[in-house]
Amino acid sequence: MSRMKAAIFVEPGRIVLDEKPVPDVGPLDALVRITTTTICGTDIHILKGEYPVAKGLTVGHEPVGVIEKLGREVSGFREGQRVIAGAITPSMHSAACQCGRAAQDGVGTRHGWKPLGGWKFGNTIDGTQAEYVLVPDAMANLAPVPDGLSDEQVLMCPDIMSTGFGGAESGGIRIGDMVAVFAQGPIGLCATAGARLLGASKIIAVDRVPERLEMARRMGAHEVVDFSREEPVEAIRRITDGRGVDVSIEALGLQSTFEAALRVLRPGGTLSSLGVFSGDLKIPLDAFVAGLGDHTIVTTLCPGGSERMRRLMSVIESGQVDLGAMVTHRFKLDQIEEAYELFANQRDGVLKVAITP
Repeated sequence: MSRMKAAIFVEPGRIVLDEKPVPDVGPLDALVRITTTTICGTDIHILKGEYPVAKGLTVGHEPVGVIEKLGREVSGFREGQRVIAGAITPSMHSAACQCGRAAQDGVGTRHGWKPLGGWKFGNTIDGTQAEYVLVPDAMANLAPVPDGLSDEQVLMCPDIMSTGFGGAESGGIRIGDMVAVFAQGPIGLCATAGARLLGASKIIAVDRVPERLEMARRMGAHEVVDFSREEPVEAIRRITDGRGVDVSIEALGLQSTFEAALRVLRPGGTLSSLGVFSGDLKIPLDAFVAGLGDHTIVTTLCPGGSERMRRLMSVIESGQVDLGAMVTHRFKLDQIEEAYELFANQRDGVLKVAITP
C-alpha cells in the first residue's frame, strides 16, 4: 500500500509529521496531490485543544493541487488538472444545503442536525497538510484553477477569502456604508477587501501590528486604528462624527473585540461575527440597548462548493484584489512542525505560510 507524509494531530499541544496510507478513491471522490497548502487559525485552536478532533487525524483544510485520480462516477474533470477545493465540502444533498446553508451540511439525527457539518477536512475527515487529500463529492467541490494564476494567488480562496468575503456579505454592506473591521489577521484583511468590493465608502481597520495596518490599507481600508495607542470605540466614534458604523465585522473571536464591535454600531446596524470563540460570550446590556437597539448580529461559516471557489478565483483573475501578498513565509511539508511553532506564536510578522510538499 502506498504511503504519504501527513501532519497528524496527536494530542493537545502536538501536531507531528508522520506517514499514513494514501487514501482509496470512492466513486464520487477525487484524490488530489497537494502542491500548496497553509495553516489556519482554526488549526491553532485544534493544536491547543480548544476545538476537539480525533487523535490521528490529518489536519488542514486549504488545498491547492493536481488531480491524481478520479472516482469512476466523477465527470467534468480530468486527471492532471490543477484544482482547488473549499475548506467546506458540502454534499449538496442535505436539507441544510437545499435551504441555502451548505456550510452546515450534515447528517440529521433524532437529536437534530450537527452544526458545522460542511467542514470536513481536518475536522471529521483527513485534511490537506499532507502529500495527498481525498476530496469527497468531487463534482460539487472541485474548481479548476485558471491558467495564469499561481498556487499562492489562489491559496486564500478555500478558506480565509471565502470567510472574510462572507462576513462582509452577511453584514449586508451597501454602497456608501461605513464599516469597521476588528482585527487585521488574514480573515480580517479579507473582510476589509470584501467590504471595499461591496462598495463601502469608509472602511476603518483596527489592529495593533503596524505591518497588518499597512496591509489593511493595501486591502482597501481608508482609516486605521492602532488599539495600542487609542481606544478603538472612541476613535471610531470620532472618525464617524458620532454616527457609528453601518456594519462592524469581528474577526478575532474575543469578548473584547465582540463588545467593541457592538458598541460602534449606529442604531439598527449589523454586527457580522467571524471570530472563532473558545469560551462563553456575553452581550453587555447597555451596548445591546436591552435588546431594543434594532441591531442585527449574524455569524458566518466559510461558504464552500465549486461555484463559490470559481467566483473567488474570478475576482482574483480580474485583478480586483491580490491576496498573494499575504503569504509571508514558506516551508516544506517536512518543516510543518517548525511552521506551526512560528504561526501559533505569531512571530516574525507572519500572516500566512505556504506549505509545499
